Amino acid sequence: MPIESTKNIWHNGQLIPWEKANIHVMSHVVHYGSSVFEGIRCYTQPNGASIFRLPEHMQRLIHSAKIYRMPLGYTVEQLNAAVIGVVEANGVAPCYVRPVAFRGYGEIGVNPLRSPVEVYIANFPWGKYVPGNDGADVCISSWNRLAPNTMPSLAKAGANYMNSQLIRMEAEVNGYVEGIALDVNGYLSEGSGENLFIIRGGTLYTSPLANSVLNGITRDSILTLARHMGIPVVEQALPRELLYICDEAFFTGTAAEVTHLRSVDRILVGDGSMGPITSALHKAFFDIVNGLAEDHFNWLTPVTVREPVAV
Repeated sequence: MPIESTKNIWHNGQLIPWEKANIHVMSHVVHYGSSVFEGIRCYTQPNGASIFRLPEHMQRLIHSAKIYRMPLGYTVEQLNAAVIGVVEANGVAPCYVRPVAFRGYGEIGVNPLRSPVEVYIANFPWGKYVPGNDGADVCISSWNRLAPNTMPSLAKAGANYMNSQLIRMEAEVNGYVEGIALDVNGYLSEGSGENLFIIRGGTLYTSPLANSVLNGITRDSILTLARHMGIPVVEQALPRELLYICDEAFFTGTAAEVTHLRSVDRILVGDGSMGPITSALHKAFFDIVNGLAEDHFNWLTPVTVREPVAV
C-alpha cells in the first residue's frame, strides 16, 4: 500500500516537514540494518480519537534499543508526548504511527557505537494490512524464524524483517496472502509480521516467546481479553500440523489487528469462516478501540484531532 504523506515528522525533539525527513546514504542503518521501530494505531471513537496502548509500545521501543546498546535519550513519557504531538499536529486519524530509531551518519564498519542515534516519529493513514475480507489464505513458509542465539526476537529490529520479507514474498509469489514461519526446532512461530493463535476444543493456544516470536502488544491484548472472558489460554510449543486440524486460527498485530485464517496450505481451517471464539475476541477488541465498549484496561490515550478522516 503506497504511503500517504502527512505534514510533519518528529525528529529528535522537533517537528520538521515530511519532505525534509531525509538521511545520508552512508548512514550506518543503510549498510548494516541498525534500527529498531514500532507500529501503533490511532483509532477514532464517537467522541474523538485515541492511540492504542501507547506507553506499552514506547516501552518496547526502549527495550529494543537497550538490547542493541542504542541509547535513545528519551523516557517513555517523552516519547508518548512526541507521538501525541505529531498526531495532533498532522490532524490525521485514524492513522498508523511509526516511531523508528537508528544509527545515523558517523562511521563505516560493523561497530555501531560511534554512529549517532536518530529518532523519528511519523504518522499517516493506513488501512487493512492482510488482504481479503473473508479470511486469509496462508502457507507454511520454507523460511524459519531466526534461532534464539542469532538475533533477539524480543527486539523489534529492522534487520529481523529481512527474514520477514523472505517469508512474505515467498507466500505471495505462490498465491497466498501471508506465510507462517516455524522456529529452528520446527515448531510454529509466527507470521511475517503477525503473532499466531489457534483454537481447538474451546482452548486458545499460542506459541510462547521462546519460539522466536515477537512480544506483540496486540498479542498481549488478546490474551488479556481471553482470560477476562473466561476462555482457557495455553502458551506452549505447537506442532505445524495442529493448524490443519484446529477449529479456528487467527493472526494478531498492530497492522493485522485481528485477522482470521481461512486456510493453511490449501486446507480449510474449520469451515473457512470466522469461528465463534475468534468472533468474540474480534468484537471485544474492536469494540474497545472504536469506543463502543468501556476501556476497562486503560489501553487508549486520547488525542485531539479536529477532523477525523476515513481510510
